[in-house]
Amino acid sequence: MDLGLIIQLISGAVGGNIAGNLMKNASLGTLGNSLVGILGGGIGGQLLGMLGVGGAAAAGSMDIGTIITQVAGGGVGGAVLLAIVGAVKNAMAKQ
Repeated sequence: MDLGLIIQLISGAVGGNIAGNLMKNASLGTLGNSLVGILGGGIGGQLLGMLGVGGAAAAGSMDIGTIITQVAGGGVGGAVLLAIVGAVKNAMAKQ
């Protein structure tokens, strides 16, 4: 497994849990936040890679800039997906 992907997944889990703590109404509990964050981290990191952000990751090298980009992409991806899933959960609960 690629080290960059592992960083993105872990960052996604952390980002999902931070978002869950900040947005109590979107929280899915620790396990749910972590799982959604992991998925969002993977998706967010891959989207950044497709956009060419984190340049050295495409070449296979791991410098500090690449690692920071992967942490940020994974964390933001996890938080965004948790916000989306939480909003959908809340909308379904109202019906």
